[in-house]
Amino acid sequence: MNLLEQLPERAKDLIRSGINTAFTSISAAGVPIDTPLLIFYPEDLSTIDLATGLAYPAKAERARRNPKVGLLIEGRADEPVISIAGMAAVRDSNIEANAIRYISEVGHYGPSLMQPWEVGRNAVWYWSRIIMEVMPAKVMWWENRAAMEGAPNVLEQPAGTVYPASDPAPAAQPSASVKWPATPWHEHIQSFLDRKARGQLSLFDADGFALPISAKSVKLEGDMLVLDLPKGAPWTQESGTAGFTFEGRATFVGDVARDGSTYRFKVERMLPYMPMVIDAEQVLLPEGKEGLMERLRHELGRRGQGIPNIPAIKPEATPGNKRRQAWIASLTGKTDVVLD
Repeated sequence: MNLLEQLPERAKDLIRSGINTAFTSISAAGVPIDTPLLIFYPEDLSTIDLATGLAYPAKAERARRNPKVGLLIEGRADEPVISIAGMAAVRDSNIEANAIRYISEVGHYGPSLMQPWEVGRNAVWYWSRIIMEVMPAKVMWWENRAAMEGAPNVLEQPAGTVYPASDPAPAAQPSASVKWPATPWHEHIQSFLDRKARGQLSLFDADGFALPISAKSVKLEGDMLVLDLPKGAPWTQESGTAGFTFEGRATFVGDVARDGSTYRFKVERMLPYMPMVIDAEQVLLPEGKEGLMERLRHELGRRGQGIPNIPAIKPEATPGNKRRQAWIASLTGKTDVVLD
């Protein structure tokens, strides 16, 4: 059943024009990890599609191992909020085809505009992508942020629904992560707190999906983040292992305890982050290019594939890409902007 097509038009419009989503996958140790990603989709909205770089494949490896993922799509305060519990199918059998699709979907706005295409096309470590197609199992939505103090509207797949399977896992061991420089987390988090950045807490529902929901406020007390969450958050978990992130630029794992609508999150550690997550100029010209290329070659070798050929002429934008450009223009008056 196509759940997204059954949503009200305002909610569908938000998905079709949306640039990114919070995306929570589950580690082998059972830890929910939220890493915001750019989104795109087939025209029938049968899935929400996302991608991660083949040179940093952890998100896809988590989704292949445990396909239960959580998405959060939200806009401005008066727009709908959409929480999706979905089953991910990992697509990595043809990385070159994935690269062409990714460029067609997102390569006409955002980081691709940091350099002329004759330079940007050389960033093969960025364009080489694993695509994840997420078929919704349950869709929950609220009319706006204020409505999240109540229960969501719900659409759910019937029992026995069969979900698409991932491509076969490649042979050999995965590549080792690049060792990115570390920053003390108390120091790193302060700028997000100072500007009141929106952060998402990821907890589990009754069906084992880890769902990200935005906190209304975040305060730091020692090693504890004190989070005020909307009362309609669709979780059943009230304590235990959890994940929290500010924009994917400051991501933490730890233990949470609930007290009404307040969640006290004790930070165990901050996860490493790539410099390109903080500095958009490093997406196409990263400081760690050598490490990314080493991982890319290893991951392509595991799949029996060569370095993708990135075309000299940028592939044409898809209809979805054009909708997203129009949304950017409605906010900024132009499309040649780089979105954080």
